[in-house]
Amino acid sequence: MILHRRHVLLALAGLAGPAFAQPPKPGRPVQGPALSAPRSLMAGAMASTFVSRAPAGARLAIVRPGDPPESAIVAAPLGSTSVLALPAPGEVGSFELRLLAETEGKPVVLLRQTLTTTAPEATLAARGRVGRSQALPIRGIGPNGDRDRVVLVKPGEPAEAEGPSFYPAENVEDTLEAPAEPGVYELRYVMNAPLSGPRVLARQEITVE
Repeated sequence: MILHRRHVLLALAGLAGPAFAQPPKPGRPVQGPALSAPRSLMAGAMASTFVSRAPAGARLAIVRPGDPPESAIVAAPLGSTSVLALPAPGEVGSFELRLLAETEGKPVVLLRQTLTTTAPEATLAARGRVGRSQALPIRGIGPNGDRDRVVLVKPGEPAEAEGPSFYPAENVEDTLEAPAEPGVYELRYVMNAPLSGPRVLARQEITVE
């Protein structure tokens, strides 16, 4: 039997019909939220966390391991941002960073990551003598939490004492005006973190002449 070219083409066309069609490729599975953050940092430092694909209303929290979802040492909503920095606890230990959402009005943990805090340290650099009401350049480096201060006060005053100060989280170097009253003062780096509250990490004697 001789098949003409037209018959062959029609037969091949029939093979491409529904019975021989390739099955549709499955779609990619929907990916859930993800977070990236340091697993270890100095106590009181800022834990910068990158979050992707978080649901609306999600929030970040730092807690003690084993704490219930509604518990938090510090927490903040994500809002529309994908990067959020939370102050780490001012105590040395093991904690947990959590991404949470709400289901039926109750907090639900979506993701968790271990966070270990190490001993906080700070350094100060300034000249030891300055004239009354004169400018005093200072450098202060420590955990650089958002509430930490470098402050000039009288010796013996409590950690929360007020005086000429600046925030190292904004700039580790600044210039303070020396007090108008001569005498011996104390330059301090004061960490102010969750759990620890104000705590003096470094001191330097400054004489105002």
